[in-house]
This record gives sequence, C-alpha cells and structure tokens, in this order.
Amino acid sequence: MIVQVLLAVGAAMLTLAALLTVYRMSKGPSILDRVIAADVILAIVVAGLATEAVYHRHLTTLPIMLVISLVAFAGSLSVARFFAEQERTAWTPQQSEDSAADEESR
Repeated sequence: MIVQVLLAVGAAMLTLAALLTVYRMSKGPSILDRVIAADVILAIVVAGLATEAVYHRHLTTLPIMLVISLVAFAGSLSVARFFAEQERTAWTPQQSEDSAADEESR
C-alpha cells in the first residue's frame, strides 16, 4: 500500500518536472537552454521508466533506459563541443602593431 502511494507521488513529481521542462524548452531564450531542457526531459523519461520497472518488478526496460541515457549523453556532448568550437573560431585575438611587424620581418 505505501509503495503504491510513494510511486504515485513520484509519478506526479515526474509529471510536474516534465511540464516545467517543456515550458523552459518552449520559452528558452537561447538554444543552449533548449538543449539542456531536452537533456532534462530525457532524464525524466529514464526516471519514469525506472519507476515503472519498480512498480511492475521487472528489468525489461533496463536496456531502453541505457540507450536513452547514452543518446542524451552523446547529444549533450556534441552540442557542447559544437558551441565550444564555434566560440573558439569566433574569437580572434587582436594583434598589436609590434607583433605584426615582427611577423613581417621573419
């Protein structure tokens, strides 16, 4: 009885977290906010699948949770690397006249 109540409370909290995350995804001012919100949504899905596995007492959703976790990690990593590379190439150091003259003399 108490396990069912706790699982219902957990499911309600996950639903509320998903709704708030979808709101952040739709209103996010930047693309990074939306990417983080998508990563959180995938984490909530994994937590929901884990809750369902506990309720039904089986492990058949474990491979699905693993794949979703790997996809979320790979997606976050690729977006982070993309923005790091974009920031690195967008920034160009200002050369002083002395360093430019040194390069011309070489």
